[in-house]
Amino acid sequence: MRFAAPTDPTPGFFRPLRITLAATAAGLALASCSVIGGGGEDDSGSDAAASGSPESAGGKVVLVTHGSFNLGEDLIADFERETGYELVVQAAGDGGTLTNKLALTAGDPPGDVALGVDNTFASRALEEGVFAEYTPAQRPDGVAAYDLPGDDGSHLTPVDTGNVCVNLDTAWFTDQGLPRPSTLDDLTDPAYRDLFVTPGAATSSPGMAFLLATIAEYGEDGWQDYWTDLLDNGAKLVDGWEDAYYTDFTQGGGNGQRPIVLSYDSSPAFTIGKDGSSTTEALLDTCFAQVEYAGVLDGAENEEGARALVDFLLTDEVQAALPDLMYVYPVSDTVDLPKAWAEHAPRAEDPHTLDPAEIEDNRETWLREWSDLTTR
Repeated sequence: MRFAAPTDPTPGFFRPLRITLAATAAGLALASCSVIGGGGEDDSGSDAAASGSPESAGGKVVLVTHGSFNLGEDLIADFERETGYELVVQAAGDGGTLTNKLALTAGDPPGDVALGVDNTFASRALEEGVFAEYTPAQRPDGVAAYDLPGDDGSHLTPVDTGNVCVNLDTAWFTDQGLPRPSTLDDLTDPAYRDLFVTPGAATSSPGMAFLLATIAEYGEDGWQDYWTDLLDNGAKLVDGWEDAYYTDFTQGGGNGQRPIVLSYDSSPAFTIGKDGSSTTEALLDTCFAQVEYAGVLDGAENEEGARALVDFLLTDEVQAALPDLMYVYPVSDTVDLPKAWAEHAPRAEDPHTLDPAEIEDNRETWLREWSDLTTR
């Protein structure tokens, strides 16, 4: 998610650590050289696609996605060579903006396939008839575990996953001789007063994920009291993830004063010290799960090409590259994580979740109640 120095790292709805590195920007620049904006068309069928040239395959496959999409130049070239289609990428903002655009154009889509609708917005997309039925014939082991409840892979194909989690500056806690917090409850303990910074739910996708985590943990009758206690304990709210991580977090590279920050379970893989160990830690009991989906758009001009792209996103070569290219975990169990991820960024095994339909039904109410609490 993830990339031209985003102010808020969101693929989809939440985006695993969108670190603004020069190498990342360079990778995105390379990728942008191989894609162009524009419409797609296909009147050739799959036999022509096998011939290996975009012209004989019927032209372009238009992917509508979030602004942090980065498949990389080599993988895009592989897809075009293997299928004969030319890949065209149209960015449409973060996951919420993308979903809104797709819902407004349901039946007459701006492209052939979409990537970036996540589990917090997917129910709306399905209700609006955004996606055509399509399930890849060969799905790697592990993918079914991420199917959207109620869809079971019939319209939406899981592509990547990650979790929004509270992170710690472990060195700070060692230096201060203070035990590390480990749970959401701990963040309201006076021992950690004025130490936590988080992006707000109304201005940040990761911030909204944190709100959902507290709702899942404390329920409809308890999350408001939790937030009151959290704010009374000096939690700081900022606009976006980048503000929280790079400005206020003590490991963010600046002059931050807060050693607890909302980020991702992948974040510690990007804070490796000279001794080879990570200087941060994700609190895996505080996480909220995210899954990002791809699907063939209903009314796509190039439906065959769209299906080919969805299939391609589940190949081992793409799934193995996702951590380095998009800072997200693969959904496939058949590929290995990069060494730094395997050592320093274990996945949350039991992250908080909410039914996607429940989120859709209550999102605006929860945000209004949260805003009322945080602006008193």
